[in-house]
Amino acid sequence: MSAGSVMLPPLPERMRPGSLDAYVGQRHLVGEGCVLRKMIESGNLSSFILWGPPGVGKTTLAHIIAQTLDRDFYTLSAVTAGVKEVREVFEKARGNSLFNQKGAPILFIDEIHRFNKAQQDALLGAVENGTIVLIGATTENPSFEVITPLLSRCQVYVLKSLEKADLQALLDRALREDVLLKEKDIRLEETEALMRLSGGDARKLLNVLEIVVDAQAGKSPVVINNAVVTESIQENMAIYDKDGEMHYDIISAFIKSIRGSDPNAAIYYLARMIDGGEDPLFIARRLCLSASEDVGLANPNALLLANACFEVVSKIGMPEGRIPLAETTVYLASSPKSNASYMALEHAMAKVKETGNLPVPLPIRNAPTKLMEELGYSDGYKYAHDYPGNFVDMEFLPDAIRGTVFYQPQSNRHENTLRAYLEACWPKYYPPKQ
Repeated sequence: MSAGSVMLPPLPERMRPGSLDAYVGQRHLVGEGCVLRKMIESGNLSSFILWGPPGVGKTTLAHIIAQTLDRDFYTLSAVTAGVKEVREVFEKARGNSLFNQKGAPILFIDEIHRFNKAQQDALLGAVENGTIVLIGATTENPSFEVITPLLSRCQVYVLKSLEKADLQALLDRALREDVLLKEKDIRLEETEALMRLSGGDARKLLNVLEIVVDAQAGKSPVVINNAVVTESIQENMAIYDKDGEMHYDIISAFIKSIRGSDPNAAIYYLARMIDGGEDPLFIARRLCLSASEDVGLANPNALLLANACFEVVSKIGMPEGRIPLAETTVYLASSPKSNASYMALEHAMAKVKETGNLPVPLPIRNAPTKLMEELGYSDGYKYAHDYPGNFVDMEFLPDAIRGTVFYQPQSNRHENTLRAYLEACWPKYYPPKQ
């Protein structure tokens, strides 16, 4: 796209904010009194990793921090950079530090989860001795993807998908302030399709907006409604997915097909990912999560197979790794489903937030010292194996939530067996079904 004879960057780049006041979303990190804003305002910057879905402002936030603190800023992509490029940055940083007192330069590494162990090891010394301040960005859980020594030297901050209000603010600002869009007569009639296609991703939202406007080049007014947006994206799917953004749509379809017990759709989306060069360990990790969240106790063997799949794929790599991936995909999709254990945890987590740290009942507290014994710790505890059936009726929850039932077995062969046992043990909490 151009203005006169000058080529302009894409709309997401043109609308990238340059200050925290213009930054949209992530108020839990950059709002008044919040952790990153306080770090920036103090100027005492330490290394950290930004973990969140695409298009929520990780790169933008790194640029704003460097600009606000007037720090030298180096950026690398883990997709294209190696140890050589990392060391070149260190040399530049050391050289520049001799001539300024602004503080350690910032090294921003996008997709840091794609760095292998050797590449991450190369960062350790410079991070530890303060040659650079590292800001990493990742869409993957750093606990799995970042080596422990590096993770221990960095805070991890979680970024969230943008809310509808955030996306609307971005949309309004683009129409009002962008150098090209503000000169057009744009009639924004409906936004549902724009919001749906964005998926909480600011970059996607602005890309879609630009595609829709460009599709009506020469027209006035430019009309934006759900039908126009849908038609424009269908006609320009290659442009819409030019940055590989469909990656997240495909993995979502893959998991939902497994959850929906459709092995044919699941294996199709697996083939799409393999053909597209997706990281096989990324797929294997998602299979482990699906086995836990969606299959759960309806088929306890599912998690065992998914974990074995991850181990095998990590050892043999590709292309052979596609075989255990396919086996596990079909097995999970064809298994009965239950999210009962997952929902039990969600219920319990909500109760913890509601009630706080309730005292553990004295009979089941640990009593490693004489004083604790005298205070009644473990007094009244009944050892289950001393009773018939290895079960004894006693209360284990704190008094304030006594009798709360978090786990509700669902109707499938395995959990029917679990329910029968619980009904026998705890008829007051699990009354027999009529």
